[in-house]
Amino acid sequence: MSSSTISQQNVSLLKQPRAVWAVFFACIIAFMGLGLVDPILPAIAKQLHASPSQVTLLFTSYNAVMAVAMLITGALSSRIGIKWTLLAGIVIIALFSALGGSSNGIWPLIGLRGGWGLGNALFVATALSAIVSLSEAGTAQAVILYEAAIGLGISIGPLLGGELGAISWRGPFLGVATLMVVAFIGLVTLMPNQYAGRAAKSKTSLLAPFRAMKYRALVVFGIAACLYNFGFFTLLAYAPFVMGLDEHGLGYVFLGWGILLAITSVFMAPKLQQKFGTVKSMCAMLFLFGLVLLAMGIWTSTQWVVIAAVIFAGALLGNNNTLITTAVMNAAPVERSTASAAYSFLRFLGGLWLLSCRQAGGMVQSARSFYRRRRVRHFVGAVYLGEPEAREPCRSGGSRTLIPGGPACKPMKS
Repeated sequence: MSSSTISQQNVSLLKQPRAVWAVFFACIIAFMGLGLVDPILPAIAKQLHASPSQVTLLFTSYNAVMAVAMLITGALSSRIGIKWTLLAGIVIIALFSALGGSSNGIWPLIGLRGGWGLGNALFVATALSAIVSLSEAGTAQAVILYEAAIGLGISIGPLLGGELGAISWRGPFLGVATLMVVAFIGLVTLMPNQYAGRAAKSKTSLLAPFRAMKYRALVVFGIAACLYNFGFFTLLAYAPFVMGLDEHGLGYVFLGWGILLAITSVFMAPKLQQKFGTVKSMCAMLFLFGLVLLAMGIWTSTQWVVIAAVIFAGALLGNNNTLITTAVMNAAPVERSTASAAYSFLRFLGGLWLLSCRQAGGMVQSARSFYRRRRVRHFVGAVYLGEPEAREPCRSGGSRTLIPGGPACKPMKS
């Protein structure tokens, strides 16, 4: 590709309507919420006297409600318009995150995270279809812009979450609520009123996402994203317990992860797509991600390996996010909102697998020795893009497995 062509693409990426930039900045703030919570997972477990499995349910309830709610986003936005659907999602996120910050128990917090997932479903699916539909630069450039917003939000979120989490585990939840208020004001003021009532001429049926799944390409990409999300949320849910770092340390690690995710999603993924094609590039990224998670499962007690693996995974995730989202938007001859809803439904089912596979792993663990148990977890992890063996830090600086009757503290290598 010539330098002039590349220059034209860069210019077209920045030449967007005002409405696109309004959604872009709202996406940054919305996805900061995902990274804000991650550094405080060990603190939640300690202060609410919860097990790591219970803390993992914060992601499970979030993904369960989000996956199901994705099915109604297209129908809702076709009736009340893009702007009001986005604003409704932001209000719900702000409400449930604020209530979560006021919670005093792990189970109420798990339930409130489900409400958070509802708001996120309304916002995420609508934001993707809105940017693609309203952009004047084409689908590929619009998806890059959307993934750039995700990367920026995810990279800044952990740093802010680590700082707020060092004060109290409630801080990041209340921080999300505050940021959502800022996003709400931004959308109200920056997004033109013409999009407030921009409902579709024909109302989208609630069954439209299911009808869209008759297209093989959309289903294949959705299932691939489902399995990929299993690995994605495995890293987010378990890595904080494995690294043995405080809130500040976790914030810096996930900051590096998010920066690589943002850079590769914008600059590297398009080049991979042009040179090797979408499917080959996706397969390569997924294979490498599986190896990274497998390495984390084998060298769990080696701190620098886990930290380096988490940061490096950001590059793989950034590439894959852009590649698969671009492919999905062109996978079926249906409306953007319908394709986004169907794909997102399948994608976020991957988070639910965390719970079912962990329960299945628990039954296997109860019947086998620790040595064989660890080998089984590594095998299952390789099949489903990996689940690192959960460990928790000891006061002496080492770590031990999070299972009843597990071995004593094991020194942490550095």
